[in-house]
Amino acid sequence: MLSAHYETSRNARYLKSRHNMTQQNIENSANWWRGATLYQVYPRSFQDTNADGIGDLPGITARLDEIKALGVNGLWISPFFKSPMKDFGYDVSDYCEVDPMFGTLEDFDALVTAAHDKGLKLIIDQVLSHTADVHPWFKQSRSSRDNDKADWYVWAEPKDDGTPPNNWLSVFGGSSWEWDSRRRQYYLHNFLTSQPDLNFHNVDVQDAILASSRFWLERGVDGFRLDTINYYFHDMKLRSNPAATTTGANTVPDVNPYGRQKHNFDKTQAENIDFLKRFRLLLNEYSAVAVGEVGDEERSLQTMADYTSGTDMLQMCYSFELLGPAFSPEHIRNTVDGFNTVATDGWPCWAFSNHDVERHASRWSGSNDVNETAKFCIALLASLRGSLCLYQGEELGLTEAVLTFEELRDPYGIRFWPDFKGRDGCRTPYPWDRKEPNAGFTDGMSWLPVSEEHLAHSYVQEAHEAGSVLGHYRTILAARNASEILLRGDITFSESTKDILIFERHDGSGRILCVFNFGSKPVTQAIPADFAAAKFIDSFTRGVSVKDGALIIDGLGFALLTR
Repeated sequence: MLSAHYETSRNARYLKSRHNMTQQNIENSANWWRGATLYQVYPRSFQDTNADGIGDLPGITARLDEIKALGVNGLWISPFFKSPMKDFGYDVSDYCEVDPMFGTLEDFDALVTAAHDKGLKLIIDQVLSHTADVHPWFKQSRSSRDNDKADWYVWAEPKDDGTPPNNWLSVFGGSSWEWDSRRRQYYLHNFLTSQPDLNFHNVDVQDAILASSRFWLERGVDGFRLDTINYYFHDMKLRSNPAATTTGANTVPDVNPYGRQKHNFDKTQAENIDFLKRFRLLLNEYSAVAVGEVGDEERSLQTMADYTSGTDMLQMCYSFELLGPAFSPEHIRNTVDGFNTVATDGWPCWAFSNHDVERHASRWSGSNDVNETAKFCIALLASLRGSLCLYQGEELGLTEAVLTFEELRDPYGIRFWPDFKGRDGCRTPYPWDRKEPNAGFTDGMSWLPVSEEHLAHSYVQEAHEAGSVLGHYRTILAARNASEILLRGDITFSESTKDILIFERHDGSGRILCVFNFGSKPVTQAIPADFAAAKFIDSFTRGVSVKDGALIIDGLGFALLTR
């Protein structure tokens, strides 16, 4: 029977040996990505080594030991390519060159070697749907209507009255069409006007994109995170989008009219499937992997399924369902179960935070303690079926930084201030040591200010503080890595209440019951009869006691029981 002292499911020696064995299996297996945990590095804000106030590739190399110590299997690096930086690297002007602010190709090669030497996989961003307007391809394309790259971008004639060809909107506000006086046509931009969309209907464009990705595979990367993967193709008839039947999509702030359309024609076109199959063939040549970012509002789970089902599509995708404000047992179940229902052979990648959204420690804490929220969330995330992405700083329990309008750099936030403050609040520099200037991030003038609130959660402090969020992350990830069931097992949800989420992870070797209290008050939860003799996984048990054969679960408490 269970006891109030929580009978330990694995002793420390077994946990360590099991962790090492499973880690080795992940690193050496062609399916290493399945159940793996990736750590997202936003290089501008991670570690600066040359005092220019901007993080760089040598800074990432210098901090690989800290990343490895967290217990992750690899890292994903946000864009470091040559760019005018109007969207901070997501506007590429040379796909095969490192921007000087981040270092050199030699610095990148050194990073790849160092990461692999430490047993870490390395995935890099690929921003393929659009380029910067200073990219040589676009310069040539806009120069005339009959040059070799004239149709490498999406050009369209105006209506008779001079207005854009249809009603498509930019994610960053306003029309997604920009007039070009040289060609006397409009070009498509789903984001900034300085980010023209490539025309993927042109096979030459596809070939050029695949060649640029091959360049990095030849340099040893283990795969890619594909930005805005469902934006590659547009409707060739340029039909207008209908009005949305509901507004306020998870990823679109209410102040942005983009959420008022149902985006039937400006993205997520059927032709994308064949291109992704071409991309998968390229990946297969190098035993590489890809995780696609899907931003598709209410269709996201189906699009994830379409892009990951079968062996000729991408290995993984993630969407924004768990990156928005909704946080409840019902929402978690509907999202995870929803994907599993439509993608019976697909594989998800789940994340709670990234460089585009408010940090979840702020987004979901409400009146609860921020540190307790962070600990609850990593236990929940690590219990789900799928691979995981962690965003730099969440392991410290960092909250969204508060910036003044004058401190903003993000064009999205500047456009919709003050009702939507943009993405700078989750992109402020990593606090390494509160005793150092700029918390050890830079010896120069930081490109964004270091948050004063983050100083109390600096890496050095968290690493030496008992009960810290960082220590909790390490413990949770070690326990996940030690369990084949948590890494790759199936998931089955049970009927839940308003505050209690219950699901089971299982495979042929065993079963794990997962119970989470999303509420702020204690809840009594009966233990299923077939788990009456189960044991707690201590690393995954917090704020739980046992009385009369039932679990007494504190607010934000959780328990995993194995049998």
